Amino acid sequence: MKIIATNLGDRKEVSWKGKLLTTGIFKYAVKEPVFLDVEDVKGDAVCDRKHHGGTDQAVYGYSLKHYDYFKNLHPDLDWQTGMFGENLTIEDLDETNIHVGDTFKVGESILEVTKPRQPCKTLGVRFNDMKIVKQFWNSTFSGVYFKVLQTGFVKAGDVFEQIKSCPENKTIATVYQEKRTKKASN
Repeated sequence: MKIIATNLGDRKEVSWKGKLLTTGIFKYAVKEPVFLDVEDVKGDAVCDRKHHGGTDQAVYGYSLKHYDYFKNLHPDLDWQTGMFGENLTIEDLDETNIHVGDTFKVGESILEVTKPRQPCKTLGVRFNDMKIVKQFWNSTFSGVYFKVLQTGFVKAGDVFEQIKSCPENKTIATVYQEKRTKKASN
């Protein structure tokens, strides 16, 4: 696995269904290295601290391979990395093979896998189509949140070197499916 793109977003106000929504989901690739800090990525807007950022969600990674699935569902969009609000677009991030607690050395940083992302309405706003939220829930393509154990810079091309494996823990896909099932039963 390696980083294909590092993505940052600015604080943006969007009018959605007559209401103003402030979000940082509109992320775009940057050429310079980004600094992964304890609670977020430096220079990246995190507007909803209740649901984003913090030590267990400091960095969001998403697989470039998942883009093809969603491009088929939304062919008219201007596709570019960062579309899912991820800080790191990763070559082949497979949630069915990544376990909670797995740890990776990437660039100057050490990252620990914490949990899957749960889609919310801001993803629908980003896609200008709320169908994406249900489509996202109905896949195993949740992406991965990371805790930053060692801060530092990362850049496109940096390789994820696994330094700790936790096969005794649930995979991110399993955790995601359990949350989806629980949400559906409520």
